[in-house]
Amino acid sequence: MPSAEWPFGAGSIPATVLTLSVLSDRQQHIRHPTTILVEGLPPARVLLMDSNTITRALFGGAMISCTALGAAAADFPVTDWPMASGDHANTRYMGLAEITPENVHALRLAFQFATGVPNGHEAAPIVGGDAMYIVTPYPNELYALDLHRRDAVVKWKFEPHPSPHAQGVACCDVVNRGVAYANGRVFMGTLDGQAIAVSADKGEELWRTPLADESQGETVTMAPLVVKDKVLVGNSGGEMGVRGWLTALDVENGDIVWRAWSTGPDADVRIGQDFKPFYATDRGKDLGVSTWPPEAWKHGGGNVWGFLAYDAPNDLVFYGTANPGPWNPEQRPGDNKWTSGVFARRPDSGAAAWFYQWSPHDLHDYDGVNEMVLVDLSIGGRMRSVLLHADRNGYLYVVDRTTGEVLSADPVVGINTSSGVDLANGRLQYNPQKEPQSGRVVFNVCPASPGAKDWQPSAWSPRTQLLYLPLQHLCQDVQTYGTSYIAGTPFTGASVKMRKSPHIARGELAAWDPIARRKRWSIAERFPIWSGMLATAGDLVFYGTMDGWFKAVDARTGTLLWKFHTAAGIVGQPVSYRGPDGHQYIAVLSGVGGWAGSVVSAELDPRDRTAANGFVNAMKDLPGPRPATGMLYVFALP
Repeated sequence: MPSAEWPFGAGSIPATVLTLSVLSDRQQHIRHPTTILVEGLPPARVLLMDSNTITRALFGGAMISCTALGAAAADFPVTDWPMASGDHANTRYMGLAEITPENVHALRLAFQFATGVPNGHEAAPIVGGDAMYIVTPYPNELYALDLHRRDAVVKWKFEPHPSPHAQGVACCDVVNRGVAYANGRVFMGTLDGQAIAVSADKGEELWRTPLADESQGETVTMAPLVVKDKVLVGNSGGEMGVRGWLTALDVENGDIVWRAWSTGPDADVRIGQDFKPFYATDRGKDLGVSTWPPEAWKHGGGNVWGFLAYDAPNDLVFYGTANPGPWNPEQRPGDNKWTSGVFARRPDSGAAAWFYQWSPHDLHDYDGVNEMVLVDLSIGGRMRSVLLHADRNGYLYVVDRTTGEVLSADPVVGINTSSGVDLANGRLQYNPQKEPQSGRVVFNVCPASPGAKDWQPSAWSPRTQLLYLPLQHLCQDVQTYGTSYIAGTPFTGASVKMRKSPHIARGELAAWDPIARRKRWSIAERFPIWSGMLATAGDLVFYGTMDGWFKAVDARTGTLLWKFHTAAGIVGQPVSYRGPDGHQYIAVLSGVGGWAGSVVSAELDPRDRTAANGFVNAMKDLPGPRPATGMLYVFALP
């Protein structure tokens, strides 16, 4: 038996350790990168075949007995894109390689579909079975498209009819970031805070559970995540003083199984005896109350509107919590637990396992909701199960996801609001000269409140071992003032004017090496990159720009290889899938909007430098139709 070539540059595997096997259909549904250990050989990355320990992994066409460690998993075929992030590990990586750097120039439009809805289309198209599911911004219309056809035939349309009043309390456009497909169902959230399950075959409503109270300024914009037998949904509304939560619902009937609050006493936050944070500042009783002024935690924010991740081997859900309210930090002395940080929780009970706070006493509205990308890396000579997190405060964190220890935190953009992260105690080291204070304007605060990057998600390639970051270079001038909490009205206490950082483009795609802790290459863009990233096994990275270009670049060099101009700017999340015809497709929604694109989608006056919480001042030259309506674009090789 000949030896199989070791695909990661470590030599070859002796034939004596190989076991040939025929893969079943279920075993061929490989997608998730993980780490294996083989006796006498160095650790390596492979594709995970099922949801826990595997017995065989593919090496250059041969099979080798091994044990899987670390990364998250789910039993979905490689043809599908069943959740906004593609997989539970938030990699946004598709293991299809029909489209390559050599042939991507031939990529052509296969079909397109107009949603007819204005505002920011931030969702990822979801693929499950032989259908694609797309959800619009408010009114959150859900479409199922038949993928057997190349002419965008609608199988069904579901209209949830959310309350129109929710539009008036949505912070930063009436967006929706996607749905989830599992067990023959499509799970969605509506702007007015309802969780709904729809049958994937007929589009019939199966259950509906109200979760939010729009009269308090509470909305839902995030993409739900299905973990085992639960649907996880979080809320938005920090700018309205809404108290954050993550809720788990029963997949079958929509009943609420548990709710974990982001502020308040330990019982509300679901902190118990198994809560073991790594750093001393996160230990103590009822810190969700004592780190706030009296009663302030009740309208303190910490909402959960970013992307969730699930680590199956460790049975942990990871998610970020948003900014504390109000933006004026002088009104809320203390660390303001448990905002602007990351929770690890047990999905069955919601019990917190650990927490780490990216920005204690968040001074600049940096939040903490950006995605956690779950990977296994060789750090300090040994494999570590880590999460990668590019925070709005400007740092790329590598965190041990079993303990919450910060292993490294490196700047990815220019930063003057802090001088670094003290790895001994995990604390962000704020620059007091940039701290907002009532009665004076603080100029040139960098990065601005949207941060080094906002919600727009990164992508990880197990082939290149690089994280592809959609970055922005923005600064701001800030003046804070006293504000009072009135339910359902803005609760910020700050006037902000953003602008581009000097001597640099507003947008950047950066390929980040988390082991070398540096950028391998980068691409400058005129506007902030507000779309998600997509990495593929064909060594390509796809992304969109706010002025309407959809691009493919070489994942190893950053060389631009292909681009296509869409009718409106792109703030959506590109995806890839294998169609029923066996070929690879790339899909993305266009329709500019969101916080960054509000100047276009909300038809704001560009002369009002404080509009959209100050973002308009940095985007006065953003082109686009008024209003911009959504369009799905799907591409394939001829």
